[in-house]
Amino acid sequence: MVTSRGVFRRKPVEQIATEHEGELARTLGMWQLTAIGVGGIIGAGIFALAGAVANETAGPAVLVSFLIAGVASAAAALSYAEFAGMIPKAGSAYTYGYAVLGEIVGWFIGWDLLLEYTAIVAVVAIGISGYFGFLVQQLGFALPPWMLGAPGTGEGRVVDLFAVLLCLLIAFLLNLGIRTAARFETFVVGVKVAVVLLVIVVGFFHINTANYQPFFPYGIGGAITGAATVFFAVFGYDAMSTAAEESRDAQRHMPRAIIYSLIIAMVLYVLATLVLTGMQNYREIDPESGFSSAFASVGLSGLASVIAVGAIVGILTVMFTFMLGVTRVWFSMSRDGLLPQWFAKLHPVRRVPSRVTWIVGAASAVIAGFLPIREAAELTNIGILLAFVVVCLAVIVLRYRQPGLHREFRAPGMPVVPAIGVVFSIWLITFLDPSTWLRFALWFVIGLVIYFAYSRRHSALERPPAGTGQR
Repeated sequence: MVTSRGVFRRKPVEQIATEHEGELARTLGMWQLTAIGVGGIIGAGIFALAGAVANETAGPAVLVSFLIAGVASAAAALSYAEFAGMIPKAGSAYTYGYAVLGEIVGWFIGWDLLLEYTAIVAVVAIGISGYFGFLVQQLGFALPPWMLGAPGTGEGRVVDLFAVLLCLLIAFLLNLGIRTAARFETFVVGVKVAVVLLVIVVGFFHINTANYQPFFPYGIGGAITGAATVFFAVFGYDAMSTAAEESRDAQRHMPRAIIYSLIIAMVLYVLATLVLTGMQNYREIDPESGFSSAFASVGLSGLASVIAVGAIVGILTVMFTFMLGVTRVWFSMSRDGLLPQWFAKLHPVRRVPSRVTWIVGAASAVIAGFLPIREAAELTNIGILLAFVVVCLAVIVLRYRQPGLHREFRAPGMPVVPAIGVVFSIWLITFLDPSTWLRFALWFVIGLVIYFAYSRRHSALERPPAGTGQR
């Protein structure tokens, strides 16, 4: 059965939840899902953003910035958790928007996430490459300039070779099968969390409480502005939710994994920022390598290399989570007929969308290899915030449209909590650079052309199966 007509047609939630069973391999347990979520959330935020926001925007109140961002992100996370318990399918925000708000809404969220997630993988790869170059120099090795960065980022630079190789490596790992890839991710996340805990425990014994004064050197406004910056360090569960169709018991495990991953990340963020601003006065924290400078300031510069390695490992897991996310969104859109079915072809043994994975790996490698990090970063952010808006709105609409629908998890505080997610996401969108809006408008127009030229006519809903009808 298909509900609605035209571009706002949609499939009932009950139908989506039961179709396509057995296509993707259901092998992930709850803690593997949680590790993927933690891997997507904890990355550059704890190793880079915390120091920059403390130094330039919030001072010791960077802790408050993370708490505000965490509360706002939790509003969206609870909405994702409710949907994940109802619709255990690949696609995440794309699938939820399609089911509740209509095909064209789902299309545009999915279309934009294809670019956003791919760009995030590339940006993270560039960031890791920078840490790698630093470590190589620390070891006394000199690499050829041509391989150290994109054209225009330094004399003689031609390509960021290490970033390219990283993108291809993650694509290779994902193509090994979700069970093998998830084991790797779980192990690496464990290493990352151990490094963060090491930083917190060692740093705790070098806290000088005088550094917390004044706690709000830039005023309450500085802490709120800081929240807008660090918000991009407290999502990642959205990409993890695209793996719902590969969970052994998605309806029970996905909601818990989403909530657990955000709680774990927020606890580590709060403790780490408390240590960071307690070890060193916020004016002296290095915006680019906050923890390294903090440990050096108390005579523990030897830990700087450990922290750098932790940063590399930590950010690597972000690449994994978001490449997993974009490949599953693309696969889901192709399976629904909105993109050519050729992309939805699964590997006959590993049951993963190999074609899409290699295409995303190559695309992210090109972006990472030949664009400076600032230009690559301009391709991110707006799509994820719009996805949050759509999911939070959709959970409200569905709660009132079908109140009796079985929900393994129910987001509390309806409709206030999801509304907080909507308002905060829209507010953050207003902070984005005009170039981001220009890029979004261009990508939107391209998507509009593709939808009406191809997707609408080839949609699986264009010709419902025999025995069903439209009304």
